[in-house]
Amino acid sequence: MLRALYIRSHKTACTHHALQIEALLMEMQNPDTGIKMHTQRVKITNIPHAMTGGDILQWIIQHLKIAEEEALNLGNLIVKYGYIYPLQEPKNLTLKTDSSLYRFQATIYLAKKNIKRKGVLEEYEKEHYNLLNKKINYKWDFVIMQAKEQYRTGKERKKADRYALDCQEKAYWLVHRTPVTFTQMTIMYYQQVIMKSTVKSSVSLGGLVKYSEQFLSNDPIMSGCLPSNPWITDNSEFWELNAKLVEIPTRMRVERWAFNFNELMRDPKGRQNFQLFLKKEFSGENLGFWEACEDLKYGDQSKVKEKAEEIYKLFLAPGARRWINIDGTTMGITVRGLKHPHRYVLDAAQTHIYMLMKKDSYGRYLKSPIYKEMLAKAIVPQETVKKSSSFPFARRHLRSSPSPVILRQQEEEAKAKEAATNVDITQVMSKLDRRSQLKQEPPK
Repeated sequence: MLRALYIRSHKTACTHHALQIEALLMEMQNPDTGIKMHTQRVKITNIPHAMTGGDILQWIIQHLKIAEEEALNLGNLIVKYGYIYPLQEPKNLTLKTDSSLYRFQATIYLAKKNIKRKGVLEEYEKEHYNLLNKKINYKWDFVIMQAKEQYRTGKERKKADRYALDCQEKAYWLVHRTPVTFTQMTIMYYQQVIMKSTVKSSVSLGGLVKYSEQFLSNDPIMSGCLPSNPWITDNSEFWELNAKLVEIPTRMRVERWAFNFNELMRDPKGRQNFQLFLKKEFSGENLGFWEACEDLKYGDQSKVKEKAEEIYKLFLAPGARRWINIDGTTMGITVRGLKHPHRYVLDAAQTHIYMLMKKDSYGRYLKSPIYKEMLAKAIVPQETVKKSSSFPFARRHLRSSPSPVILRQQEEEAKAKEAATNVDITQVMSKLDRRSQLKQEPPK
């Protein structure tokens, strides 16, 4: 009983404080005595009806006649509960007492979303939609009318107005959206998994077998090393033949370039040979850009900014000496990222160029005289070490193991033969004779 009374009194107090805050917000928005709002400039965009954090704090101090610390606490509460939202940092729900810009919140986001989606909302969105309807039922018609008007004229608004409304809607949802629980996250994960296309186990196993067969000859454990295994012998010729930029690589190495594009790009000698082909096609800058991005990612951290600027000037800037062709969206992402460069700032552009080379140039390279010539003159090392079963990594011919069922049958047959050889025939015959005599004797 006491608990119920406490909860009821607590709810009443909260409602009372909420009404007081709403009354204060009405005074803040009074065109004569409220906070003065102006069109403020953010970068290249003009934001109408905006106010600074400093103006909000001063208005609270002067209007309520309270200390600055108390006014700041009240201002933080107003921002935290979504009555006022920050324009420049929508996730930072505090009142900054500088020139940071704020706007008054509106409660039409869900109503507009409901109109846009024709009543199809998520469950938690429906709950908030109904809750808002109950809270502000006295002016719900006005909210719906305002939502319809905003939805209808949204595309006709100026860029500044669209920017402000977008920030306003994001701020509203950041404050009022129900937090996603672990259960909801699990449900969402399994829904996404169900939507994914499935593959038959036979197809999956077939792909695994094909991959294993393709890479079998290149596996030093399964097939050994040619000319010999340098880890268990004194012969280091294997390292010399497979150096990064050896003049003539081994045939096995060149054949591996044709497995897939990634195998070619992972091999420095393969990239060198691929670059010769690209230069003949006048597209050598693509591979040059890709290698420069790799150097940026795995190079010295202190030189990241310097390298990023050099790559932009050489490959991406208008009129660049080795200009590469990427789409506008990727270029926009890259240029924005270069304002604060880091190791992976060029990932989007690098991925775009990688896929371009894979889909467009790689197939022609495998059919080109450059690759065929390299394959023709590639070295096939001869085995120099005598085969020995004592070394597990020596090159050897592999045979499949017999089936466990066959082995079991062979064991049973061997046991039966052994038992047959150990049986005394005379004893068996005497037993059979006694049994026949007993059957012939008449019962007494």
